[in-house]
Amino acid sequence: MNPLRIVSLIAAVCCGASFGHAQTWTTTSAPTNNFWHCVVSSADGVKLLAGTFPGPLFTSTNAGATWNSNSTPNGSWYCVASSADGAKLADASYASIYTSTNSGATWTSNNVPVLPWISVASSADGCKLAAVVNNGRIYTSTNSGTTWVQTSAPNAYWYSIASSADGNKLVAVVNGSGIYTTTNAGASWVLTSAPYGNWYSVASSADGSKLAAVVDGGGIYTSTNSGSTWTSNNAPVTSWTSIASSADGDRLFAAGGNSIYTAWTAPTPLITIAPTNVSLKLSWIVPSTNFVPQLSPNLQSWANMTNVPVLNLTNLQNEVLLPTPGSNVFYRLKTP
Repeated sequence: MNPLRIVSLIAAVCCGASFGHAQTWTTTSAPTNNFWHCVVSSADGVKLLAGTFPGPLFTSTNAGATWNSNSTPNGSWYCVASSADGAKLADASYASIYTSTNSGATWTSNNVPVLPWISVASSADGCKLAAVVNNGRIYTSTNSGTTWVQTSAPNAYWYSIASSADGNKLVAVVNGSGIYTTTNAGASWVLTSAPYGNWYSVASSADGSKLAAVVDGGGIYTSTNSGSTWTSNNAPVTSWTSIASSADGDRLFAAGGNSIYTAWTAPTPLITIAPTNVSLKLSWIVPSTNFVPQLSPNLQSWANMTNVPVLNLTNLQNEVLLPTPGSNVFYRLKTP
């Protein structure tokens, strides 16, 4: 049997993990004297940016264990989107859209019409943006906000939008109605099976397969199949305003009233193997906890690999290039 075929079969085996309904929600240490209106997460779920309404922005570098107010002025922070590295930011501030290329040190007003902009989403590299108008349409940009085009989405009371890492899969919620998805950057939209409700915010994993959405005054719903089906979460009922997801979709953060909550399910990342002309590429979505790639010649003894994974910002996957093996080799990811 071809050695590469053996590797591919073994690497494709992955233990199942639940998403959403089995998670337990706990409050972070975010100050409770603020009304939290938006929260975004880095790919690994460690770096957070949250906004108060009205008030300053707060940051956390340890998954919400501690928070610090940054130097941004008090403002109406409706929704903040971030690139994977946190350098490129976008803010929907109701009358306009602002972008930053230096982690929020300075902001620039974008060339968009004066409309009630209420939510914005970003691809992992910060180049593709999508923004929604409350009682309006959905617009996208492929050049970090320099120019914008209107998509085919219907006129509706859009309230939130989220993006996959490559910016092609978008999910958007209509307040008082349903949840829509697109797989072609907004060229066409599909109404999902989510129940009608006062949807307030939505989040997406890097590949667009795991979605999470909050209902104002209700609960949290999750999907593991890009919105085909939805499951009600066991989150507390409160005035949810925002939800954010790690790249793998297994660590969630939700802003509700005066607190920010978090929930985490142990990830089981799947290794993808792609042979090239002269090498073998291993890749997996950035997990919300540390994993070490290992190899074995016989599935009995395993050794840690010394290759340092490189983050691909277009799809938020760790990638390792290896010489094509001359014999059977098996790969896996293991928590340290």
